[in-house]
Amino acid sequence: MCACVCAFPRRGVAATMLLVSALALSACQSRTSQQLSTDPMTTASTTAPSLSDTARLSDQWQKDPGNVKVGLAYVAGLERVGNSQRQLEVLGRLAAAHPGDGTVQAAYGKKLLAVGRADQAATVLEQAAGQPGATWQIHNALGSAYDDQGQYAKAQETYDRALAMSPSQVQVLNNMGMSQALSGNLKAAEATLRKALAQPNSRSFPKVRQNLALVVGLQGRFDESRQIASTDLPANQVEANLAYLEKMLAQPNTWQQLAGGKSDG
Repeated sequence: MCACVCAFPRRGVAATMLLVSALALSACQSRTSQQLSTDPMTTASTTAPSLSDTARLSDQWQKDPGNVKVGLAYVAGLERVGNSQRQLEVLGRLAAAHPGDGTVQAAYGKKLLAVGRADQAATVLEQAAGQPGATWQIHNALGSAYDDQGQYAKAQETYDRALAMSPSQVQVLNNMGMSQALSGNLKAAEATLRKALAQPNSRSFPKVRQNLALVVGLQGRFDESRQIASTDLPANQVEANLAYLEKMLAQPNTWQQLAGGKSDG
């Protein structure tokens, strides 16, 4: 989950800033896809084409820019070479040509989210979420877009919809937990992240354990945080993380604000 939130229109601003700083540190040291980034931010379901195939797909798509199959395959090839701007151009044209296609709208929204354009991503993903057959992945991505804008209550409602469709999804539980942490509800965040780690496939998502270590550390339980984090990280990195958290928590009033739980909005 992206932790770069810029607006805090609620009480406990200092506490929220602390959480964002800590989450940003965690993201810099051990970042996966957005959010576990969150179900992978892929834009097509096909295997990425080779470079020669991508060039061929470019020609095909320019001749028929409304072709969804060709367009999404071309986008997958562009992902391979890291051309995000061209991906956005292609997906934007496909989305405009097929406003009722949930797959296209979701792909476009996820890419907007991946490049940090959360406000536009939310608009597109809201449309995708309203289409028949919208998947938990779409609601998960939409929740991430809301979180990136500081709309934590809306994000958590959206994650609830994703979990209603697929209750044991580690990606969604992780995002829900971090959203709860960003909104100041550390106890709920800890419970949600522990639930994520209890899922059978949680070992595939080591970032969840590090998020739990962060949330436990932010509550001042440093020995427990150290034990959790040590499962995946080297000792020097664990100690550096804890030293940073202890320094932040030593600031006046920070601990009291964190202990107060979730701020109202």
